[in-house]
Amino acid sequence: MKKLIGGLLVLSLAILVGCAAGTPPGVGVWDVEMNTPLGALPATLTLNADGSGSMNADGLGEAPITGVTYDANSINFQAAVDAQGQSLVLEFSGAVDGDSLEGSFDSDFGAFGVSGSRQ
Repeated sequence: MKKLIGGLLVLSLAILVGCAAGTPPGVGVWDVEMNTPLGALPATLTLNADGSGSMNADGLGEAPITGVTYDANSINFQAAVDAQGQSLVLEFSGAVDGDSLEGSFDSDFGAFGVSGSRQ
């Protein structure tokens, strides 16, 4: 009986660890719109489970995303983009709700909102 209970406890622990180690909800390809001081700017974000990714924004080209962290439904990362010959570091902070993404980028020019949906 002790072996059976011990086995069930080990199995339960393995299931809980497996659930906790699942894919973060922010992983995927996202169509977003950034509300910049110059107007709305569409972009595509690709977020990978390993903490890497990329951002492709109209007029800014493609930039690598670094430092991706997931905490429950929260996402944070940085992207360095070339804005008309000037390097601009954008720091994203946001949250996922199903297939919707809401957040903001902090930049040298202030914060601007971001919203989007998963492809």
